[in-house]
Amino acid sequence: MSDPRYKIDVSVVTRFLADQSQPEQNRYAFAYTITVQNNGLLPAKLLSRHWVITDGDGHVEEVRGEGVVGQQPLIQVGKSHTYSSGTVMTTKVGNMQGSYKMIAEDGKVFDAVIAPFRLAVPGALH
Repeated sequence: MSDPRYKIDVSVVTRFLADQSQPEQNRYAFAYTITVQNNGLLPAKLLSRHWVITDGDGHVEEVRGEGVVGQQPLIQVGKSHTYSSGTVMTTKVGNMQGSYKMIAEDGKVFDAVIAPFRLAVPGALH
């Protein structure tokens, strides 16, 4: 069982961006809004991100970087940080998953897991 002092929950809402997509060129744009909720017992700062993006053909792209959208938020106990970003894929359906590297107020570095979530053009899945 994981340590209750370091409990970060991540929720995701996705949407297809038709106005930024070009299906005839196999370009599908998606936005996602992520809420990072600190349900642990200590404040924690989000240091970096690691994404694994898999398109419908099985091609995998990994993205790593500091913070999220230029920020490294300190998330107090019981509070959350919400941000929006996006990605472009060459298929109508794909998924993303990953993790955030966090550091708690006591200096402990830990990973907050981002469970797999789907990106899909409306109507692409039956």
